[in-house]
Amino acid sequence: MEQPNMSYIHSMSGGDKSFETQLINIIKQEFPDEKAIYYKNLKAGNLKMAAENVHKLKHKISILGLEKSYDIAVAFENNLLEGHTELDNAFESILNNMTNYINTL
Repeated sequence: MEQPNMSYIHSMSGGDKSFETQLINIIKQEFPDEKAIYYKNLKAGNLKMAAENVHKLKHKISILGLEKSYDIAVAFENNLLEGHTELDNAFESILNNMTNYINTL
């Protein structure tokens, strides 16, 4: 599985460490709540709302340089909108991977 990284954040910041720190802090603050809401909607069978949650989470997936994971998230979002939960295990692995990485920052 691909590993999260700071490449995109570094390219956006142009070397501005303050900007990087602010962006990381936003991710650390928002990600756990967004993940929890996603799981709540998925467990409740509210797949349309879960798809919206995946849509929001895709941005953080992209920011953390997870290109293949982003593609999986796009497919999973579409599956949810069609009423299917295929790829839920793959998406959960992505979220766990991100959680572990964010906890090291």
